[in-house]
Order: sequence, then C-alpha cells, then structure tokens
Amino acid sequence: MPATKKPAARKKPARAGGAVKTEKPEAKASATTAAAGKLRLRIKLRAYDHKIIDNSAHQIIDIANRYGAEVVGPVPLPTEVLKYTVNRSSFVHKNAREQFEMRVHKRIIDILNPDQEIIESLRDLNLPSGVDITIKI
Repeated sequence: MPATKKPAARKKPARAGGAVKTEKPEAKASATTAAAGKLRLRIKLRAYDHKIIDNSAHQIIDIANRYGAEVVGPVPLPTEVLKYTVNRSSFVHKNAREQFEMRVHKRIIDILNPDQEIIESLRDLNLPSGVDITIKI
C-alpha cells in the first residue's frame, strides 16, 4: 500500500494594512466642527412618489437659501422596496400568486448654522400630502 500524504494547510494571505486603523481627514474635520459649537439642522424626507419628494426638497432648499444658510443636500438615500405576495385564488388556483411592491424614496438635507427665522419658516411650510418630514437639531 502506498503511503498517503495529508495536504498541507493553506495559509491565508496577509491583508494590506493589517490592524492599523486610519481616520479620514473629512471625518475628523466634521467631528471637530460639530464640537466647536456649529449647529446642524437635519431634515429627513420620505415619500412614495419621487417627484413630490424632489419638489419638497427644492422648497426647503429655497427657504434656506433665502436666509443665507449653508445647505448640504438633498442626499438621496437607498429606496426601500416593500414586496408583498398574495394568493390570487383561495381554492382552485392556489399556486397562482400576485406580487405587489411599494417604493419608499428618502432624502436628507442638512442646514448648517440655522437661524431662528429659518426654523420658523420651516414650521410654517406646507408640504404636499404623502411626504413625511422629520427635523432634528
């Protein structure tokens, strides 16, 4: 009987960079500006229709620009797709199914160093129905 050899254990290649963590200069700068006392007004928009959410975002940006505030955005976030599968028939054609989906579009707008006038004008803003707005300071 011939002697059989066990295969040699494979070594994993070493990753470049190893365990050394480096911070990006942009991340450091944003953390220091937030600590320096600059306020940021974060506005999150959610809607089922992309045209309505884009028009609402432009209205908010126009208000901020009218008062001279610095605006970052609108930043489009990934669209949330909710899928539902439903039986077409309950008895005879039980394997026949229909699929429906709802798409939730999201945008984020940051207003840096907002004045009291900007906050008041955003509270008085009338957005179309179907747009959900969340404001964080």
